[in-house]
Amino acid sequence: MRGAGAVAVALSFVGVAALAGCAGEGPGDGPGDGVSRNAAAPSSGASPSASPSPSASPSPSPTSASGWNPNPGSVAAVGDSITRGFDACSMLADCPEVSWATGSDRLVRSVAVRLLGEAKAADRSWNHAVSGARMVQLPEQMALAAKERPELVTVMIGANDACRDSVRLMTPVEDFRASFEASMRQLRAGAPKAQVYVASVPDLKRLWSTGRTNETGKRIWELGVCRSMLADADDLGPAAVARREAVQERVVAYNEVLRDVCAKDRYCRYDGGAVFGFRFTGAQLSPWDWFHPSRDGQARLAEIAYRNITAAEPPA
Repeated sequence: MRGAGAVAVALSFVGVAALAGCAGEGPGDGPGDGVSRNAAAPSSGASPSASPSPSASPSPSPTSASGWNPNPGSVAAVGDSITRGFDACSMLADCPEVSWATGSDRLVRSVAVRLLGEAKAADRSWNHAVSGARMVQLPEQMALAAKERPELVTVMIGANDACRDSVRLMTPVEDFRASFEASMRQLRAGAPKAQVYVASVPDLKRLWSTGRTNETGKRIWELGVCRSMLADADDLGPAAVARREAVQERVVAYNEVLRDVCAKDRYCRYDGGAVFGFRFTGAQLSPWDWFHPSRDGQARLAEIAYRNITAAEPPA
């Protein structure tokens, strides 16, 4: 109904600063406390964007020659609202039960569930991600993760560093690098042999290209979602094109940092750009903001991560 639509738009305006990759607010500004254990019971019901359960995952590979263990016994997750499942279940709310990394939802089948099974995942996985977080906040999350002494830490962060109110406000590449290096030092101080799986920053330009076909999504974007990329979504003039290209180049540079810093750590594995290269469809984007992954999108992220974590060798 028209009235319901107006309420939805108004609520989106109130909560837009909490969106990962939407504005410049820090981790304390989004919904949720940012630290939660997984719910033991799986989520019931399907979101509007849910898809059939993914096919059975392959059996873990033997330990690789490099010493990588494809079958870790515990998982801690750090990052931003994507790892918190923000906007995947309901509007303007974290939904950690559908998190690609540690969630309990049976449709998503998170990395923790695939590796540990449902029962063990409930007790042996932790989600320290915070909606709205940027790379500068990652060292604190890593310190919390290290206290759990996990065998695997999943990392997905960086979209908020590029998604700012303007291109000028994006995190400089060297600052991004310094914060990621500090994060790895924090982890190694408490968990020197924890394995680290680093997911690439998603392709924000591709999200713009996919989401701009939805009129509702564009109206929500107009309220301030990731303005550096999504503002004036239908503007194809030179200035708008140059702005989007600048954001795209920055995301590519962030991913190069993630790859390079990870390569210096024996127990770190970068996804080879798999998340950046994944083509999210409309069904894999949140129906509430056309930006965050839906439950279906979270399942795709879990599949990508599990495949790379259990591979005998890292992605090329």
